Amino acid sequence: MQHEMNRTLNYTDECLEKDCSCSAILEGDMEAVAQAKLLTIVTEFRKKIHIPDEYYIKATNDCMKFKLKRKYFTFPLSKEEQDFPIAYSIVVHHKMQNFERLLRAIYAPQNFYCIHVDQKSPPSFWAAVSAVASCFPNVFLASRSESVVYASWSRVQADINCMEDLYRASSKWKYFINLCGQDFPLKTNLEMVRVLRTLNGNNNLESERMPPNKLWRVNKVHRVVDGRIQPTTLAKGLPPFNVTIFSGNAYIVASRGFVRSVLEDERVMAVMEWAKDTFSPDEILWASIQRMAGVPGSKWPHVKYDMSDLNAVARLVKWRSLEGPQGSSASVYPICRGTHVRDICVYGAGDLQWLIQQHHFFGNKFDIDIDAVSIYCLEKYLRNKALAESL
Repeated sequence: MQHEMNRTLNYTDECLEKDCSCSAILEGDMEAVAQAKLLTIVTEFRKKIHIPDEYYIKATNDCMKFKLKRKYFTFPLSKEEQDFPIAYSIVVHHKMQNFERLLRAIYAPQNFYCIHVDQKSPPSFWAAVSAVASCFPNVFLASRSESVVYASWSRVQADINCMEDLYRASSKWKYFINLCGQDFPLKTNLEMVRVLRTLNGNNNLESERMPPNKLWRVNKVHRVVDGRIQPTTLAKGLPPFNVTIFSGNAYIVASRGFVRSVLEDERVMAVMEWAKDTFSPDEILWASIQRMAGVPGSKWPHVKYDMSDLNAVARLVKWRSLEGPQGSSASVYPICRGTHVRDICVYGAGDLQWLIQQHHFFGNKFDIDIDAVSIYCLEKYLRNKALAESL
């Protein structure tokens, strides 16, 4: 019976199976990595693996067939996972194929998934996301959609909208994780559940003293002008309640109690109001709330409790400025084997051996239009691992 389940639920992709060896890539075989790299620049190959938005709209006319064909888990793989639901917010604006493969990789019927689609997204993308969500009782679109402007409050509001919806949707989930469409898991659901259990109600997110080179973000009032956030000459007042402002990032692993504070705690809401006209408030807000006394799962504001993104579990990002040869004292990560977009590594197949050795739950960025092999091999690796864990 287990063999039949493995056969039914294991990933296969004829377009990729004959062209690359995932096992060799994951072991760091340089010849296999080079072959995968060549595939990513072959136009015919890229066309062959592309799935248009229209496919998802048509395929979901028969939800049962869609879930079977796309190999979604339709049952919890263990009682341990069934008893520990996770709530996800996923903020997306394009690249339907990326999003659907992310959803498939993290989907479990006991979890809850709120999808925030940018108001500016094309109609075909909206229709495709809606169609996929309609096939699952625990996947839904956010009840309010924002027109998201990079580095503005609207990005934070998108997650808050999902926090509200998820909080109302169920009292069962234990932890909240927020994602974007170019994230991809590095751990199975069971591995994440086991780490979350050990947190024992604590949050886990980047929260460090604000570096001097980022103070401009909170010292001046910022406004959205013509779809871009711009600084003004107006000085920002001090934050309420003498709250110390910390630096972090937009992506967090937070307890249900933390989410409740975001939605109900008057002090937290006052800090959020203050942060609305800062630059990139998502990179200060969660980090600062995490250091406020009385917020469930928070830490004291003392420097001893600072946590970097490299030590947090939420998300692994490879910054170009911190890359270097292995063994180099100046480098934090090995050199990117994919490509760079805005100084962030878009992972290639050659990054996978390093990625799966890290403790983070998710990696960013992955892009099927840039390197489909990296996503496919990571999908296959995680699915095999999840099925092996269920034995």
